[in-house]
Amino acid sequence: MPMHVCLGATLQCSFGLAPSTLVVLPDKMTNTSFVPAANIMDHKPLVNIMPFGACTTLSNPAVAAATSAAMGVLTPVPCVPVTPAPWAPGAPTVILGHLPALNNTSTLMCTWGGVITVVNPGQATEQIP
Repeated sequence: MPMHVCLGATLQCSFGLAPSTLVVLPDKMTNTSFVPAANIMDHKPLVNIMPFGACTTLSNPAVAAATSAAMGVLTPVPCVPVTPAPWAPGAPTVILGHLPALNNTSTLMCTWGGVITVVNPGQATEQIP
C-alpha cells in the first residue's frame, strides 16, 4: 500500500553508490508522522535531493571525463543530482500545497539517466495490536 513521504525519507539512485535522505522544508505547513510532508515539487537538487555518494554513469560528463583520464577504467565522481522535473506520478487524490502529495511509489529522474526511488518513506509507523 502506498505511503506518504516526509522529511527523512531514504532515497536511492540507480547510479548512486550510497543512499540519501530527502529534505522537506516546512513551507506547506502539513505534517505526517510529526514531520513535514512532501509533495511532487520537492525535487530540487541540494535543497530536497542530497547527493548519493558517488555517481557511476558515463552519461554524467564528470564521470566520462574521469573515466577517460583513467584510460577507460570506470571512475565514479561525487554525485551532484540534476533533477529538473518533479516526482511522478505522486498521489493524485491527496493534495498538499495545491499539488499531489509524494508517495513511496513515485520516482524521480536525474538528467544523467538515474532513477531515484523511495526506499523508506520516513514515516514512523506504530502497530496497533
